[in-house]
This record gives sequence, structure tokens and C-alpha cells, in this order.
Amino acid sequence: MRKNKIEKKNNISIWKYLKNYKFGISMYLIVYALAATANIFITIFFAKSVEQITFKLYQKGIVTLLIAIGIYVVRRISWYTSGLIYNKYAYQIMSDLNIDLSKRAFKLTSKTYSENDTGTFVQRIVNDPERIVSTLSDVVDLLSNTISSFIMVVYISFLNVYIGLALLTIILFCFVIEYFRSKALRKNQRVARKKGDKINSLTTEIVRSEKDIKALGLENSLSKVSSQYYIDYKKANAKRDVVNMNFYSTRNLIIEVFGGLLLVLGIYFIDIGTITLATYMIVYSNNGNLYSLIWGFGEIFTTIVEIKVCSERMFSIFDDEIFECEKFGKVSASKLKGEIEFRNVGYSYVEYDNPYNDENTFKLKKKDRANLKRKVVSVNKIFDNLSFKIKPNTTVAFVGKSGSGKSTILNLMSKMYVVDEGEILIDGININDLDKQSLRSNISLVNQFPYIFDMTIKENLLLAKNNATDEEIYQALDKASLKQFVDSLPNKIETKVGESGIKLSGGQKQRLAIARALLRNSSIIIFDESTSSLDNLAQNDIKKSIDSLKGKSTVVIVAHRLSTIKDADKIFFLDEGKIVDTGTFDELFNKNAKFRTMFLAENI
Repeated sequence: MRKNKIEKKNNISIWKYLKNYKFGISMYLIVYALAATANIFITIFFAKSVEQITFKLYQKGIVTLLIAIGIYVVRRISWYTSGLIYNKYAYQIMSDLNIDLSKRAFKLTSKTYSENDTGTFVQRIVNDPERIVSTLSDVVDLLSNTISSFIMVVYISFLNVYIGLALLTIILFCFVIEYFRSKALRKNQRVARKKGDKINSLTTEIVRSEKDIKALGLENSLSKVSSQYYIDYKKANAKRDVVNMNFYSTRNLIIEVFGGLLLVLGIYFIDIGTITLATYMIVYSNNGNLYSLIWGFGEIFTTIVEIKVCSERMFSIFDDEIFECEKFGKVSASKLKGEIEFRNVGYSYVEYDNPYNDENTFKLKKKDRANLKRKVVSVNKIFDNLSFKIKPNTTVAFVGKSGSGKSTILNLMSKMYVVDEGEILIDGININDLDKQSLRSNISLVNQFPYIFDMTIKENLLLAKNNATDEEIYQALDKASLKQFVDSLPNKIETKVGESGIKLSGGQKQRLAIARALLRNSSIIIFDESTSSLDNLAQNDIKKSIDSLKGKSTVVIVAHRLSTIKDADKIFFLDEGKIVDTGTFDELFNKNAKFRTMFLAENI
């Protein structure tokens, strides 16, 4: 069943989005076809006018020329109208693609994001849709010009069969060259795009971490890394362009040499009386159509390659084998009590290679790509048969040295990670059986390094509860010890905090994230090192806020500072992925030497 779903996702294509605007696209094609048809008739009527003037039929030549000018006006109006239609629908199609890709990105697992760089997603969600829509327009434009050139080549062939055969030979020869050029271009284009993804990711990281870069004097080191990325990108693009240029040059040389020989052949036919001078003038004046025809088909190949590469990249996000998606059950629960149980849970960090990064993978058929298996590179066992239970509306804490598995428990508890063995139960319901809304609305997670959006303080909080009143917002800020700071700002809660909360200190960002979680009033609130960036006074304020939640929500805390969990109802002491002791703070301090040592070392 799962495989069938994956194959169905793989069948998503750009045509799904084009079908939604059939009327608009049909009108665009009709108007554009009118312009293309007008273009053909302009060429024919101008050629006919030349022929009539050559035979001194001046009156007919002028009438024919005036008709050509009238058709030219029709063509110009048609092109303008098609441009208006394109602008109306192109951006709607692009927007649909961006929205669907963004929605899909929200569904991807945390593991998927950790295995891929930022540029991988930014390019696919933002840039590739724009490229593909503009390229589709180019295809229509190229088809129009190519068809016009083709009709003129056919017209010339009709005037003389031998010239027509010569043209056909040249065209077939050049088509073979174009076929191999498009294959090479497709391969090199993928490589260049992948190098571009890396540059995009690094640039994003540099912008977001500029303070750390300056503080640690990392400019030179990162400049070298950045330079190497740009060199790799330049080499990939240069290789693509040089290979392309070699094919282009060979093709153009053939057209130019044989086009010249074609004119020589025309002179020979005049000499033996096979064609007239007027016919030769038509062949001569339209000799460029041979080049336009070959160039047009070549560019159509190029744009088709662009569309295929963009489509492969965009819609690979919908392929669960390449970018794994979160999976939820169907059990709905509007308000959970907050009882949590880990029952014989096993979990390992598994690192895989990625066969989908191999360029040769794209040569395989879809069904063969779906059967590719990732190879395990390394396995780090974190938990084996881990079991514990948390009563609803109690405050519990997990402590232990770094690497003992504290944060992993929180990620499993909130289903950011999925267990390998055993099960996690909330109110007796397997976490995998709960639907997304039930799970996410009942659990709030405050990370060690929370992300604050480039919005106002109020807008950041409304993300957690879109109908929150200003009074509720100020109450949450007060509980998170941030109200006094916000009141000191000229624009209060309407103050913009900048991208990633750059205008706030580390402690202020954490307090805003805590206010965001408190505003949701979830059944389960998880704090993952959420006071690590706070000073002692602010930490005490947050501790009071957490204590105020006692009996109202199930509060789960991971903290390096043991002083912040003194009032926890229960503390789980972890060591190497196992719960080696439990109890209240005083109980662990009295009976567990390791716990006591950790606390005393913290307070020296």
C-alpha cells in the first residue's frame, strides 16, 4: 500500500497545475497562434511582393505589401494581448506551485531537514517554479518562430525539390547533434544546480551568523570556504557552457558552410534554367530561416531540458523515498490529560548514504528509482528497552551528562523523531495513532535555540494562538519575564524583531519563545534547555512561570542547570541512554553521588 502511494506522488507533474487554468492557457495559445500565423503570412506576402516587383508587377506588388503591413499590425496586437494573458496566469500557476511545495515542506520530517542543506529546499520551493513557468513561455515563443521558419523552408522546398532535399539533409544532420547536446546539457545542468544549492545554503548561514563570524574572526576561513564553493559552481557552469558551445559551434559551422553551398547550388540552377532569379532571391533572402529553424529546435531542446530538470527537482519533494514525510494516525483528541508513557522504546541515530544524489540515478526509470535502497553508513544506539511513565499535570525533569539521551527523549515525545521499537503512549493512545492536529495542539516545545520570525512581537505570538487578545499576549509576556522589556519599547508589542529575532538578545529570544508556548496553553509543555541563555535573575523568573503551571499542564524539562528543577515532582537521572535513578531533587541529592557531584560542580 505504501509503495503505491509513493508511486502516485511520483506521478505529480507540471500538467496538474496547468489544467487548473485550461481556459486562460487556451486563450493564450489561440492568440499566440494568431500572432504566429500572422508572422508566417507576413513572410510569404513579403516574398510574394519581391517576386511581383521582380517581374515588374508594381501595382500588385504594392497591394501585396500593404496586405503584409496589415497583417503585421494584427501580429503586434496579438502579441500584446498574449502578453497580458501570460502575466495574468503565469504568476497564478507559479503561486500555486510555491504554495503546494511550501505545504509539503511543512510535512517533511526533522530528519529530512537535518540530512539536507537549506539551499536544497529554497531552490526547489522558490526558484525552480519561477524558472519552469518562464521556460514554458519560452517554449511557446520558440515553437512559434520555429514553425514560421519551418513553413518558409517547406515553401522554398516547394519551389525546387533539389534545394528541398539539400535542406532536409542539413536539418537531419543538425537534429542528431541537438539530440546529443540536450543529453549532455541535462546532466551538466543538474550538477550546476546542486553546486548552486550549496552556495545558497552557505550564504544563508553567513547572513544569519554574522555576529558569531565577527566575534570569532571567522571571516577569512569562511571566505576560503565560500570561494571554494563559488569556484566549484563556476567550474560546473563553465563545463556546461563549454560543452554546449562545442555542440553549438559544430552545428552552426555545418549550417553556415552548407547554407553557403546551397546558394552556390541555387546559382547553378539559375544557370541551367531550373529556377528563376526571383526564386533565387526568395531562397537568398530566407536563407536565415534555415539557421532559425535549427536554432529554434535547439532552443526548444534546451528549454525542455530546463523544464525536466526543474520538474525533477521540484516534485522530488513529493517523493517520500527521497524526502521523507511525517506520518500521523487518525485518532482525534481535542484535549488530552497529559499522561505520557514510554514502553520498551528503542531508538538509534542511523546515517544513510543518499543514492538519489547520484546523477546516474536520474537515468533510471521511476519504478527503478523507487526500488533504490539506502545503505547504512553508521548506527548509534541511543535507547534500548527504555520505559518510564509521567503522570498528568506533574512537572518532571530529565538530567544527565551530555549525550545521555535527554533531548532525544523530548524529540521522541513530541514525535519529531519516530521510535524504532516499542511505543510511546499519551493518555494510553499510541502517539503514532494520533492525528496531526491532536498531537501538535496538545504539545508545546520550547527549544534551546528557538526561531523567532521577522515579524512584530505580537505577530510572533499570534502564530501560536491567532485569536489571542492583547491582554492574553501581555499575560504570556509577563509570565515569561519579558513584559517589562516590551513595555520599554516605543512600539511595545508592535515592535519588529528582525530576521531570526536579530534585534533581541539570546535570553530575550528564549523568553519570547516561552511566551509563545505559554500562550497555547497545551496539555503538555516541554522545555529543552530553555533557560540556558538566561541570567540568574531571569532564570528565577522563568522558574516561577514554570512552577505556576503545576497542576495545570504536564511539564517536562531538560536542564543542565539543576537549580532550575529543584521543585520538580520527579527527576529522571539518565546515563548512557538508561534511567539509572529517579526521585525528587532532595532524594537524588542524598542517595546519588553522581547527581550530587553535578549539582555541587554547578554551584562552585
